[in-house]
Amino acid sequence: MGRHTKVCGLKKGYKMLTIATLGSHSALDICDGAKAEGFKTLVVAQKKREKTYTQYYKIRKHGKKEVGIVDEVLVLDRFSDIIKKENIAYLKKKNSIFVPSRSFSVYVGNENIEKNFPIPIFGNRFLLKAEERNVKQNQYSLLEKAKIDAPHRIPTPNKITKLCIVKVSEAKRTYERAFFLANSYEEYVNKSQHLIKTGIITKAGLETAHIEQFVVGAQFNFNFFYSPINEELELLGIDTRRQTNLDGLLHITADVQLEALKQIHASYIEIGHIASTIRESFLEKVFAAGERLIKVCKCEYKPGIIGPFALQCAICEENGKENLIVFDVSFRMPGSPGTRFTPYSSYLFREPISFGRRIAIEIKNAIKARRIDEITS
Repeated sequence: MGRHTKVCGLKKGYKMLTIATLGSHSALDICDGAKAEGFKTLVVAQKKREKTYTQYYKIRKHGKKEVGIVDEVLVLDRFSDIIKKENIAYLKKKNSIFVPSRSFSVYVGNENIEKNFPIPIFGNRFLLKAEERNVKQNQYSLLEKAKIDAPHRIPTPNKITKLCIVKVSEAKRTYERAFFLANSYEEYVNKSQHLIKTGIITKAGLETAHIEQFVVGAQFNFNFFYSPINEELELLGIDTRRQTNLDGLLHITADVQLEALKQIHASYIEIGHIASTIRESFLEKVFAAGERLIKVCKCEYKPGIIGPFALQCAICEENGKENLIVFDVSFRMPGSPGTRFTPYSSYLFREPISFGRRIAIEIKNAIKARRIDEITS
């Protein structure tokens, strides 16, 4: 993929460089790792949600001891204001490398990221849009080319003949999805019309909904890091999700669930993560899936995956055999800072390494090797 915007250059030397990110999603993890490797940190925050960075985790003194991880905060009226000339100039002045997250794509927009954000981004900025379902070379296309199993897609609602999950944008927060299950076309109509009537989804959102086979299995997020410097795939950690208000519903008995669901709609909004592990004999299948996706992305989105990405999976059992089914892909920083508390990074580095720190290590190594262009776009 060609560049759509001219990216500014960086001053030499990692001690002069600032690692910057948006004040949402995983900013603290990014800043913590950057400070551990000797970088300055900068968070671009939005008014009314800046205190986490300007107060609670801002660098300051406790007596003689320095605490906190955020050196500087740029507070904007809206996250999308980051592309304004004065804010671009500020990031450039600070000699910034910007680490993207899902919030960056949601609030700033992939078109702006590609065309109107001339700051070096850690990773492949053109691959971020592959998470969206309305682009040609999206994650489903990449998974198919990588021969990675994904849930069977249902092309139209009238083709529903067994239990399916419908993924449709919320009415109020279009970047979040309101899921519902349907076992037939009639059930799809009844449930979707109820959700429209109650304002949870819109008719327009329903028309672009994604319908797929409902997969029953143990869910895991496999959080990877691909290093162009070492040409290696690393599994840094595994986690599962906590979701509102689904988690609350799952902790009550079935009879109470049925009564509760008459009054409320199950919500799948991600609110947190739980560190997890998987049986060791399954790890080769996990790595193999990651390696195939890397190979495909090198062809479809040159130069391919750089740094963090995640496969959100269900491990299903059929005829006594476990299969990995990927239902979502993240082509950037995963949302869980708890991956360092799983053993996988220690197995490789002999100490726990967070994603924030792993990014900072890659940046530092690239600068020393004069290969910074290979890890930024």
